[in-house]
Amino acid sequence: MFESYPDSPYRVPFNGSFRIEDFDHDPPKDAPHEDRCDEALRDLIPELADLQRRFYAHDRHSLLLVFQALDAAGKDGTIRAVMSGINPAGCQVSSFKQPSKEELDHDFLWRTTCRLPERGRIGVFNRSYYEEVLVVRVHPEYLRGQQLPEGYDPEAIWAERFESIRDHEKHLARNGTLILKFFLNVSKKKQKKRFLARIDEPEKNWKFSVGDVTERGHWASYRRAYEDALRATSRSWAPWYAIPADEKSYMRLTVARIVTDTLRTLQPSYPELSEADRARLAEMRALLEGEDD
Repeated sequence: MFESYPDSPYRVPFNGSFRIEDFDHDPPKDAPHEDRCDEALRDLIPELADLQRRFYAHDRHSLLLVFQALDAAGKDGTIRAVMSGINPAGCQVSSFKQPSKEELDHDFLWRTTCRLPERGRIGVFNRSYYEEVLVVRVHPEYLRGQQLPEGYDPEAIWAERFESIRDHEKHLARNGTLILKFFLNVSKKKQKKRFLARIDEPEKNWKFSVGDVTERGHWASYRRAYEDALRATSRSWAPWYAIPADEKSYMRLTVARIVTDTLRTLQPSYPELSEADRARLAEMRALLEGEDD
């Protein structure tokens, strides 16, 4: 089971000691300027693309990237920027919004389990099963629509779901899935600025939702829910990283470095052919070279 994930000041501890206020929204003071971050990301993309090709050919592991954040933290742009050099044939992005009736008739892990990446592929979850211990915890009235068995304990259900998530992720890890989870940690002030930009700039109007502003009234509850979820589910086989999200360029570069470092450590390689396979290739070369043009 792979557990050699990159050390980082943003990695959430595995011992349950995570406190959300200990993790900054802004980059460190000595962080590169925005332009330098963009340049460093461009320089990193070719290596990430090469590692992805080797990972695909190696075909022994899959890689799951989970992105969670409050609205306007920059999930979509980060996924787009980090994965910009990846061959689409080896990657799939799944977004999870309000569950359908069919999804509600299954357990809370079912709809994401159906979208897990195959070996050799990178799967990106833009939101995930963690919504069930974040949004649903802030709005426990949503439980009434989930067809849960009679007699469930509304107080114990969150600890039970954390346990189910830990077990689920450990099962995936044992079967070859590498799991990286990113909490994009945006400040309330920066979220407000980005919401105003969505109102003021016509090309961003389509991004704006009245419900996003309404949810700001639950800011403290969401922060508590994130703290509890990350504290309960950051483990050596499925670590969380709480990434500063107030500066998008730094955030994207940091995510890309963690993904790249993980694949470097895994050291995926192209399969080596047997002597019989090499002999067969030599036969095919001879046939091709013997053709009349």
